[in-house]
Amino acid sequence: MEATETSIAATPPPSTGQRLIRAVGQAWAWLFLLILVVFFSITGQGFLSAFNLQSIVANSAILLIMALGQTFVIISAGIDLSTGFVMGMASVVGAIVISDLAQVMPIPLAILIGIIAALSAGLFAGLINGLIISRLKVPPFIATLGMFSIARGIGFVLSGGLPRPIFVKGIGQIGNGYLLYTHPEAGYSFLQVPAGIEGTQLREVTGFLPHPVTLVIILIIVCYFVLSKTKFGLYTYAIGGNTEASLRAGIPVNRQIVKLYMLSAGMAAIAGLVYNFRFTNGAANAGEAQLINSIAAVVIGGASLFGGEGKIIGTVIGALIIAVITNGFVILGISTFWQFVAIGVIIILAVLVDQAKSRLIE
Repeated sequence: MEATETSIAATPPPSTGQRLIRAVGQAWAWLFLLILVVFFSITGQGFLSAFNLQSIVANSAILLIMALGQTFVIISAGIDLSTGFVMGMASVVGAIVISDLAQVMPIPLAILIGIIAALSAGLFAGLINGLIISRLKVPPFIATLGMFSIARGIGFVLSGGLPRPIFVKGIGQIGNGYLLYTHPEAGYSFLQVPAGIEGTQLREVTGFLPHPVTLVIILIIVCYFVLSKTKFGLYTYAIGGNTEASLRAGIPVNRQIVKLYMLSAGMAAIAGLVYNFRFTNGAANAGEAQLINSIAAVVIGGASLFGGEGKIIGTVIGALIIAVITNGFVILGISTFWQFVAIGVIIILAVLVDQAKSRLIE
């Protein structure tokens, strides 16, 4: 009996050019962000000031929070189109509960119940999304588009079509305050302006780490840990890479999908609460503009809409690119309408870079 030898050709190691292409493809968003920062720091007066840099991150807090939740969904090869109006609905629920309960109970307790109510509204919307997608096998695009309309309608019905103000003393300080305050003479203090500082002396007070920024940093750390160090993150990547293989491997795919959409909607609800505390009102359309930007941030950050690929740090970079463009255009006096054009071009560029990287490396 003649033995047949089968030789399997070893895959050649990547060339220097391929390694360079891969490195550029992975780091292009970082490079693009650096280019934007250098450009606006040269052309825009005060762009690199501590106050402006903090403003950039604080103003992008809502976008970042929504994008963090969207990252998990997109990695799983899904998409959540409902987050913008889930955020708005949650902000209206929070505003109504806080305003009404503050009249009959201590303000801290009213705020706590309002936070729970807003989070519950968001999580329930995510639960419905997840069940429709996992159990009824409705495509995520259609299921979340339906929730988009439902949450939008509920938000406008509850608010009467107008922003719902929160008439509670000190509520704005929660969303617009800083973790640390410093004064040349009075020194520093946490959470509030140093004692004895008033009148014109307030102009000399400098705040560091706005509360929304502190919250975003905590959420980024938590999401990074969950996505990269836990079974939850492993299951998310596995489902996005190959759902059938995940089922055969014993991963509870349906349950994981429900959790993912609850996470996305829960993040949208947190964004709605940040809106409550920053602007002291709730509005059904508060997150309308951030829906597309949150998806854009994830895509710009390197996540694949086909699933199985994406990182939290990439989403952060993508959101910062959008925030820097928005801030830079304002400083330069460029019409805000051009922001949409710029962001659209960057989204297309991100997809082209990803495709070119894949083709050239193969």
